Amino acid sequence: MYSELNFLWEAWLRVFTNNQPEAIISREQRKGLAEYQELMEACFSEFYQLLRPGRWMTVEFHNSKNAVWNAIQEAILRVGFMIADVRILDKQQGTFKQVTTSAAVKQDLIISAYKPRSDFERRFRAEGGSLEGAWAFIRQHLEQLPIPALQENGLIESLTERQAYLLYDRMVAFHIQRGLTVPLSAPEFYQGLHQRLLERDEMYFTPPQAAEYDKRRMGAERVEQLALFVSDEKSAIQWLRQQFSPTGGGKAQTYQEIQPKFLRELHQSRHEDLPELRDILEENFLQDEHDRWYTPDPDRQADLEALRQRTLLREFNEYLKTKGKLRTFRSEAIREGFSHAWRKRDYGAIVKTAERLPASILEEDQQLLMYVHNAGLRYSQEPTQPSLL
Repeated sequence: MYSELNFLWEAWLRVFTNNQPEAIISREQRKGLAEYQELMEACFSEFYQLLRPGRWMTVEFHNSKNAVWNAIQEAILRVGFMIADVRILDKQQGTFKQVTTSAAVKQDLIISAYKPRSDFERRFRAEGGSLEGAWAFIRQHLEQLPIPALQENGLIESLTERQAYLLYDRMVAFHIQRGLTVPLSAPEFYQGLHQRLLERDEMYFTPPQAAEYDKRRMGAERVEQLALFVSDEKSAIQWLRQQFSPTGGGKAQTYQEIQPKFLRELHQSRHEDLPELRDILEENFLQDEHDRWYTPDPDRQADLEALRQRTLLREFNEYLKTKGKLRTFRSEAIREGFSHAWRKRDYGAIVKTAERLPASILEEDQQLLMYVHNAGLRYSQEPTQPSLL
């Protein structure tokens, strides 16, 4: 509560701070998460107007709550910026609270975001969500991302922003924030990504970037392995990919080998109807002749994704047939259902399903929040049939 700290001085001077635009979550000021996000969005909107196309904004984030983290990212994306990198800032010297309190956040996060080039933005909007527009976005987005750095300890860093699943999320977000239909499903995107761009250590590059990465890779002993917590189906799949990846020190493994490790890393959310490990493996991975699970090549990956997509949509349709609050559900089914409804312009299905989800789920899931917000704007604008009575 920053403005309140000056109350005694201001009372003596009889000059009080106007804290209406203060971006804060405060019960006394009657500002919750929604009000905080709106104020931050107004702030980022000013930055967007002032910056020239192709220029950058850096945001330092310090908070322990996922909901606030998602609100910041949603506000950045909603005004038009694209997030290119998220890093940890180790300031070496901790504050008094960080040193004396175990619950305090020890490190800050740095968000780097850029304003898309104006010529690309105009062309993209004119095409109205075409296939070529989607791939043009991916290429220009990759050009903005940094090349993984070779560290002093012989490791080369792994950038999640260059991995397939996050590139797909960025492409989807770019379309939805502009009210456009997403022209590629996940299976089509993953297959096209393999055909159009170069893959290195589960990261994707343009040809010039791949050449630069190959030079750095020659001086590295191995690729840095990212720490992952398994809390839902999406993080479980990423964790399994990491375990099976030879570049990250992993290998193909049997169910008996991977199951105890999986249980040790599992921190399942209360609402999450997480499938059994064997079901996750069968839907997303392949087995060799020795019953060891491994990550399929991109061509076969697209086939698996298509099968999994149909399974998730069936589950989402089952949710639509029920009434009342959804206490437990499969988050990936909700995401896939929202994606399908957006492509079909069925904004009502998104809005009505969102009303049945716990509020905390939407606050803590940036992708779901993005679908709900943008679908809500369009659903409220749809014409309704007037009463004839």
